[in-house]
Amino acid sequence: MLHPMDLLRSNLSRVRIPEPTNRIYKQECCLSFDTPKSEGGLFIDMTTFLAFGKDCVVWNYEKTGNPVYLHIKQTKRLVPEDRPSKKPTLLAIGVDGGFDNNEIEYEETHSIVILPDYATLPFPSVELPEKVRLAVDAILRAEGAERKEQIAAWIADKKEISAFAMNLQQIDNGVIVPPSGWKCAKCDKTENLWLNLTDGLILCGRRNWDGTGGNNHAVEYYKETNYPLAIKLGTITADLEGADVFSYPEDESVIDPLLAQHLAFFGIDFSSLQKTEMTTAERELDQNTNYDWNRIQESGQEMEPICGPGYTGLVNLGNSCYLAATMQVVFSTHSFYARYYKNQNLKVAFGLAPADPTVDLNMQLTKLGHGLLSGKYSVPSQEGNDAATPTATAEGIPPRMFKAVIAASHPEFSTMRQQDALEFFLHFLDQVERANAGKPEVDPARCFKFGVEDRIQCSSGKVAYNRRLDYILSLNIPLHAASNKDELEAFQKLKAEKISEGKEVSSDEIVRPRVPLRACLASFSSPEEIHDFYSTALKAKTTAVKTTGLTSFPDYLVLHMRKFVMEEGWVPKKLDVYVDVPDIIDISHMRSKGFQPGEEILPEGVPGDEAESSIPLANEDIVAQLVSMGFSHLHCQKAAINTSNAGVEEAMNWLLSHMDDADIDTPTPMSQGGETVVDQSKLEMLISFGFQEEVARKALKASGGDIEKATDWIFNNPDASALSHMDATTLNATSHPADVGLPDGGGRYKLMGIVSHIGTSTQCGHYVAHIFKDRRWVIFNDDKVGASINPPKDMGYLYFFERLNS
Repeated sequence: MLHPMDLLRSNLSRVRIPEPTNRIYKQECCLSFDTPKSEGGLFIDMTTFLAFGKDCVVWNYEKTGNPVYLHIKQTKRLVPEDRPSKKPTLLAIGVDGGFDNNEIEYEETHSIVILPDYATLPFPSVELPEKVRLAVDAILRAEGAERKEQIAAWIADKKEISAFAMNLQQIDNGVIVPPSGWKCAKCDKTENLWLNLTDGLILCGRRNWDGTGGNNHAVEYYKETNYPLAIKLGTITADLEGADVFSYPEDESVIDPLLAQHLAFFGIDFSSLQKTEMTTAERELDQNTNYDWNRIQESGQEMEPICGPGYTGLVNLGNSCYLAATMQVVFSTHSFYARYYKNQNLKVAFGLAPADPTVDLNMQLTKLGHGLLSGKYSVPSQEGNDAATPTATAEGIPPRMFKAVIAASHPEFSTMRQQDALEFFLHFLDQVERANAGKPEVDPARCFKFGVEDRIQCSSGKVAYNRRLDYILSLNIPLHAASNKDELEAFQKLKAEKISEGKEVSSDEIVRPRVPLRACLASFSSPEEIHDFYSTALKAKTTAVKTTGLTSFPDYLVLHMRKFVMEEGWVPKKLDVYVDVPDIIDISHMRSKGFQPGEEILPEGVPGDEAESSIPLANEDIVAQLVSMGFSHLHCQKAAINTSNAGVEEAMNWLLSHMDDADIDTPTPMSQGGETVVDQSKLEMLISFGFQEEVARKALKASGGDIEKATDWIFNNPDASALSHMDATTLNATSHPADVGLPDGGGRYKLMGIVSHIGTSTQCGHYVAHIFKDRRWVIFNDDKVGASINPPKDMGYLYFFERLNS
């Protein structure tokens, strides 16, 4: 057998000296949550600079043949129990002269290991080849890839004050910027618009690499004029710090300390917004936030820590509680448990992964699943020499690599800012569905998916049916349905008296409305009037009635409580309300009946007749208000149409839930002005692909004649072919092409998970999960996992229900 040094020399060609641009992993295994502190330490592949724990390193050798590894092991440094405490001289923790934060100290050792026999050579050693010494030194000196990503995310949020802000010259040319209806001064772009702070000209932003975005008019204007600063329209809210100001000469996002003054110059006045910031209601909400915090986190209660399989906490990476709370509930479902833990081990996932497993969603979800569910990283920690006394659960696992993968395609989730748990949940499911495209039988996201059907009846008596798929049931909270109206009335009188006396209401005197969940579900199903509905039967606008039902019931039903509403003046407000949610609900009555005998379908529009159209029109008032909040014109049109012009709040909630839809950027069909002319050659090309002529024609109209977008439209609207020649005899309650193959069953569900939010908006505060496991409620508060004493069932933001099998 060769000596370890001879083995190393024979494999020198497999050792690389890292370049400054190489990503070097040395804090955590790419396939598990093992670290240098783990029992087996960490092995860094000296060819790829990927890190592997003791159990996984052999898989990497088998897959790549790379034999040389740098082994890093950290062991606890023994500290004498009688070591005297140093007197602090600085008001700081964990720094020289500051308070001792009692952090455990570790000793780090290094060695060179050659697989498959784990032949070991000590490092440092002058006997090692120079190439190996240089490579190891470079690896140890380098900033780890994990740390680099974290720093990049923090820096991305840190803006500097612009050198051009304090002395910005503004030209008084009479420009007053309206709150909505903006358009680029040089083209027809109505999104990605920037207001030049020198002369008030509105121009479109830069063109993206894929042709989307703007037409570069704003940056070209800077080159012509040298006017330095512009603000992105739609990012202006009462919180001016969140506004997106860009400096062209500095080529980065900046802070403008005089932004309010610079905006007021063009008639954008924030004094009215500032007044609403501390209304009485908001002051009450501030007082209640402390109560929320204690109630949702169950503060002040002696909580029994829990550890073991399924009870592993997630370390907060910096405002990542929205991710932690959501993923804890997701991995408590049978579908995700089976897909990424029970039916797929780490070795199989690694075998399927590309050369860099850190960028593979399947691998990182399997890693996260095994980390959370195996129990390997959730063992009682021991204190002192008394091994019989477990003091607390383990530290939890940091979901760094998973966050980097899931956020790669989303500019917001890749930052260190707080995010909306609902938006993250929908983005996550979209990514999982894409990763499992073409394999519906293994797609765990389908367990949340269901069909929705809108039935619209116009005053002619004829009906239209619109169908769509969704992952969440988003519910309004009808405050008028509160069950404690007498207490509320008494509280309002008390509050009026206190205000007249110049006193404030104390937090223990505040009474919140209590709304039963059944009232929220009834609000979803109840008929609503649609004004200005264009009836193809009457060839005129009329009032129609819309009712909504579900065409399938998912394995897991997610209810989103619309606690966040937008008040006049772009001010987001959180409803101060309790929702009484029972453990068992029955939504059987919400199943759509589908087309009924005797009903008559509204006719489609006759081509060429300008007064007639089968395509619903977006209410321009709703569209204008949404555009003024910063959404794109096209997205706002779609939101208004898909909510049947029910109102701004309904449209905004639809928009927030569908931002990641594959067809969100597909142009809407021509909604007025007669038949869209279709290019015959493009039509024939789509027919040659095997699509029906009628479907191909619809797709070309919907995509503005773009072949590629038309093809996408067809794939994203699988029911188009069935609906294109569906008549009164084929439309029935059991024929729903869009939801074929989706899980379906009875309508009785049991509450199994709650994601609660503490704070005044989804962009700040804290998220906590409560999950019903092993016949008891458990709180997951980042890395802390414990038995829940009083789960806040009436304070949830997202409720997860599991279907009960009859």
